[in-house]
Amino acid sequence: MHNPSEPDLRHHGDAEVRGAGAELTDLAVNVRAGTPPVWLREHIAASLGGLAAYPDGRAARRAVAERHGLPEERVLLTAGAAEAFVLIARALRVRRPVVVHPQFTEPEAALRDAGHRVERVLLDEADGFRLDPRAVPGDADLVVVGNPTNPTSVLHPARDLARLARPGRTLVVDEAFMDAVPGEAESLASVTDLPGLIVLRSLTKTWGLAGLRIGYVLASPGTIARLERAQPLWPVSSPALAAAEACSAPPALAEAARAADRLAEDRTYLAAAVGQFEGVRVHGPAAGPFLLIRVRGAAAVRGRLRGLGFAVRRGDTFPGLGPDYLRLAVRDRATTDRFAEALGKALAES
Repeated sequence: MHNPSEPDLRHHGDAEVRGAGAELTDLAVNVRAGTPPVWLREHIAASLGGLAAYPDGRAARRAVAERHGLPEERVLLTAGAAEAFVLIARALRVRRPVVVHPQFTEPEAALRDAGHRVERVLLDEADGFRLDPRAVPGDADLVVVGNPTNPTSVLHPARDLARLARPGRTLVVDEAFMDAVPGEAESLASVTDLPGLIVLRSLTKTWGLAGLRIGYVLASPGTIARLERAQPLWPVSSPALAAAEACSAPPALAEAARAADRLAEDRTYLAAAVGQFEGVRVHGPAAGPFLLIRVRGAAAVRGRLRGLGFAVRRGDTFPGLGPDYLRLAVRDRATTDRFAEALGKALAES
């Protein structure tokens, strides 16, 4: 049962658009609009003829490895990045886990469910929610941080993350949104010389595959082997494996790069559109496919926005944030114009 004095770690953006919320324009979920593209849907559909056979992940694993310039034994395919958090919590021996917040809450929830006592390092709004490696306890043997971070949209410098790595410590960097960053600046996905590094990736956000569940882990061969032993047999379906292989191919990477460039422009447009209103603070610089804003009475504003046809993500379920935060997914400019008009009305009623 949820403790009302604690943030609800199990609340996610999809809750905003379920049931009656399905009719709302969705700025709550960070999946790229208009996805999956037709070519990817057709590719996944073509895989359905092989459903009578057990899944064979070798080709997908090889494709992901080649995409990052890594050997195959450093890759583990998972049923979305969320499964990876559960595997890490259950398969690795952990004494003092630390989660850097505000960030995606599933890592802490998975650790707690596995019986771990989790410590939080709360980044400071006054510092732009930027990581100070010195804030992490030196004897923490598991550290989890997002990059770019959900919900703050902060992109931490790779050199600062690298300072967290040390012998005897597992450093988990959640890069679920890194393919939305032009050039994937600050990624550690291809790094092999940092001790204890685990990088998590998702194909859910850029390719619109939340319902298919596909992601992967990049780590040392020994860590990959331990995590794989904790997985059930055939954890990733054949259609998901087909998607992973296709999305790791050069044409798909080029398409994702173009999408990242467009997203950066649309994010700038969204920031300007919402930043024009008195009492709304847009946190930046932002690097992810979403923005964090602060507005007094955010819960009431969110409710009025629903009445005006828009769903946005509440921010109070993220440790380190309070009741005055909302997260906005980046959408096309026409949608942003309609949202800005609705936001103006919602603010005027407060």
